[in-house]
Amino acid sequence: MNSTKHLVIAIFFSIVIVAIGTVGYMLIEGWNFLDALYMTVITYSTVGYSEVHNISEIGRLYTVFLIFLGVGFFLYVAGAVIQFMVEGKIRTVLGRRKLDRQIHHLKNHYIVCGYGRIGRVICETLKRSPIDLVVIENNETLVPEINTDKTLFLWGDASNEALLLKAGIQRAKGLVAALGTDAENVFLVLTARQLAPNLFITARASDTDVKNKLRAAGADIVESPYEKGAMRMAQRIMRPTVTTFLDLALESRTSDIQMEEIPINHDSPLNDVILKDSGIRQNFNLIIIAIKKPDGSMIFNPSFEARIMSGDTVIAVGESKNLQKLDKVLNPS
Repeated sequence: MNSTKHLVIAIFFSIVIVAIGTVGYMLIEGWNFLDALYMTVITYSTVGYSEVHNISEIGRLYTVFLIFLGVGFFLYVAGAVIQFMVEGKIRTVLGRRKLDRQIHHLKNHYIVCGYGRIGRVICETLKRSPIDLVVIENNETLVPEINTDKTLFLWGDASNEALLLKAGIQRAKGLVAALGTDAENVFLVLTARQLAPNLFITARASDTDVKNKLRAAGADIVESPYEKGAMRMAQRIMRPTVTTFLDLALESRTSDIQMEEIPINHDSPLNDVILKDSGIRQNFNLIIIAIKKPDGSMIFNPSFEARIMSGDTVIAVGESKNLQKLDKVLNPS
């Protein structure tokens, strides 16, 4: 039985015992409710005050019975209260230490700063892939939601250098600045870039005029959710079939058709192989729609003579299980 349920049961029975004592005095001595309640409480609490009225022999025997019945039980209730308080504090401390240990061992993870509407959606999307992440949130009222979502988190100011170091920024693969205001995101990006010069940083901009400031501060990618949302609505009007396909490939949790980007490791057996000899279409039933080169250039709809090299990233469409098989071939462990 956990300490909370233990405490509730103890308090319930303490109320029952007080009620029994009060009713007993009212029936035996004929006292009114207040006098009977007062006598019951001073008996249980052993404060030593004199009786409110002269008490009969039967009443004295009843008092002795209440002392044996109630004093031990109220000591038990006091112990349950102390146990509840101590265990709750210990549980909180131990839970926090466990989270800190898990965060300390993370590597190549992502740090999401801000767990508002945007930050929470980002975390939910990242969790669909085997990606480790840590949330930094300053709003204490959002902590229950983070716990419910089973996400590692740190509570405090995301632009605090000590907190970013505790989140493992120097071991992280990327950081997402999704704080409530543009000013907070600019300061966060500046701080993060100083602590980790090679970190990949994505930032949210509410105002399009702030995009240049965020890039100047060190953000690699700056996105405006409102601008993207408006463009998406326009695309749905003009190209409904295309947007439906993209929803299936990029966002759907139920469809088995996915679009994935897979980097090519130098140890892959498909390194330095042309597409027609790679067997990707025949063996994995996947479509390669683009190849991204290390310099950032993109080859769309590559021909069957296109060669995939170490450092390239292929963008493939197909069933998720086949994409996972291709990933194992392109990135053998």
